[in-house]
Amino acid sequence: MNNSNRKLLTAAGISLLLSVPTTTVWAQDVKVEQRYLTVVPDNTTNYITKRHPENERLFRSDAVDKKIKEVQKLLAGNPKLAWMFGNCFPNTLETTVHYSNASGDDDTFVYTGDIHAMWLRDSGAQVWPYVQLAKKDKKLAKMIRGVILRQFKCINIDPYANAFNPGPTGDGWQDDATDMKKEVYERKYEIDSLCYPIRLAYYYWLMTGDSSIFGAEWQAAIANVLKTFKEQQRKNDRGPYHFFRVTDRTYDTVGWEGYGAPVKPVGLIASVFRPSDDATTYPFLIPSNFMAVSSLRKSAEILTKVNKDEATAKACIDLADEVETALKKYAVYDHPKYGKIYAFEVDGFGNHLLADDANVPSLLGMGYLGDVSLDDPIYQNTRRFVWSEDNPWFFRGKAGEGIGGPHVGLNMVWPMSIMMKAFTSKDDAEISECMRMLLTTDAGTGFIHESFNKDDAKDYSRAWFAWQNTLFGELVLKLIDDGKTDVLVNCLNTK
Repeated sequence: MNNSNRKLLTAAGISLLLSVPTTTVWAQDVKVEQRYLTVVPDNTTNYITKRHPENERLFRSDAVDKKIKEVQKLLAGNPKLAWMFGNCFPNTLETTVHYSNASGDDDTFVYTGDIHAMWLRDSGAQVWPYVQLAKKDKKLAKMIRGVILRQFKCINIDPYANAFNPGPTGDGWQDDATDMKKEVYERKYEIDSLCYPIRLAYYYWLMTGDSSIFGAEWQAAIANVLKTFKEQQRKNDRGPYHFFRVTDRTYDTVGWEGYGAPVKPVGLIASVFRPSDDATTYPFLIPSNFMAVSSLRKSAEILTKVNKDEATAKACIDLADEVETALKKYAVYDHPKYGKIYAFEVDGFGNHLLADDANVPSLLGMGYLGDVSLDDPIYQNTRRFVWSEDNPWFFRGKAGEGIGGPHVGLNMVWPMSIMMKAFTSKDDAEISECMRMLLTTDAGTGFIHESFNKDDAKDYSRAWFAWQNTLFGELVLKLIDDGKTDVLVNCLNTK
């Protein structure tokens, strides 16, 4: 989200009493609920749930409640982890989900947390871990179905927008110099904003068998995705999208007349912004191009099996093949220390940005998303590079270590990167250390924050950031499914 719109609550004239006075808590638009700004001291013998009371929860799922009880029983030997799982896993469901069928069909609008707008990326990731439970809970399935239908609708409103309002409210960044609409909260074009809805819809379809989501709205959406991706290959011109914001933050606006740096048309797709909502340095963002390839292949399968639309399916496959070929030729950099690695951004002229951002899709996160194989030697080399001080956005300190990025700034580690390391690891010691860091950098709140200071976890950003909370729950479930329950139970005893 945006640092230029992020401000200290005290600077807005609001006085808040925190249990830990040294904690720096950032918020967006001063809309964070008080409950998320109160730091609860860590108590290793008495963990009190931080979930909303039942009558205050926006949405309730029997399947989710049952899963929480099952997991907490398994994790009884690690009471802090059991407590944090109970707080984090249902956080999206209970605090950000706004479901309705007043229009005659399922419709779900999902806040990011403290920002009351719906990011296509965040919302797709936020509800993702619940899909595996959808067959056991029809109400939950309808909620997820509503997210998918809302996402398709948003893409058809504006495929270049990253975040949306519930309707034509005019909230958000309406003064940006781009083609804003009242339904759009922010119009930062990012490849992954078009990929996450496809990822969610495909997974929901596989898990539930419900193909009803792939109607006219879907077919219009995939047509818009194809059109946008082809425009942003920039073969003939720079395309219709441009963006400029009056700001004192470099990464919140776009240079080169609002189109981003020049690229050589080589088959890759330009992304003017990263998943962090920061502007790219070189517009060919490699992790997002990998996600585009896998998303186009998923789309082709849907179009073939459900819609019987061979022509559009072929267009998806042809574009995926073209981008994949370009990635093999332009995405790899021969590093003197790590060997062949994937660059973070390139421009087709031979320039490479060697770094990794915490936000997913990232180079590290490509293995989690399934966009590259965990056994890919280039990915493994890249993984070693990004988790080292040779990555300029990697920070190591007294509180923990991990990847950050320009969005929050120097020395701020994103727990999301620690989770990506655990998701993509096959080493029990490495997984255990990741879990230990996640459990010891919550500042006693029982929630995962956007970022924390590498030397002092009480200095953190965004007290209420649902994506990271739900992702934490997803990680715990994945590790249990992988037979790592003992690693989870003992992770606080390994250092």
